[in-house]
Amino acid sequence: MEMALSLAMKGLIRNEIPVGCVIVDSDNNLISYAYNMSNEKNDPTAHAEILAIRKACKKLKSIKLHGLNLYTTLEPCRMCESLIIQTGIKRIYFGAYSNFIESHDNKMKKYYSGKKKYEYFGGISEDKCSDLLYSFFRKLRD
Repeated sequence: MEMALSLAMKGLIRNEIPVGCVIVDSDNNLISYAYNMSNEKNDPTAHAEILAIRKACKKLKSIKLHGLNLYTTLEPCRMCESLIIQTGIKRIYFGAYSNFIESHDNKMKKYYSGKKKYEYFGGISEDKCSDLLYSFFRKLRD
């Protein structure tokens, strides 16, 4: 999560919403990483998670990322969540919770239904991740 926070800071410096994402394998070897670049790329889909997943797929020459873990500083939005599920990433670790996403309990019910089981862990370095986001949005309002 520390690397994801460092990436979020890079985004903050570039006036992006400060979200960083890291993808690692089961041995914690780094596969890919990214930070939000929506403003820089003029692309509303250039979220940290999507960019990191694209890089991982390209690096591994596969559209499936089974056995990989994703760390992100903010709870994934529905767009990112859909791609995470589509690529088969099984473990999602995030820092700050998003108030705009369905409740964690509802999400766990959805992830644990059916044949595919996803592990979803939130609140990792939550204070650091939340403070970074709050300071960014506070600055926008000033």
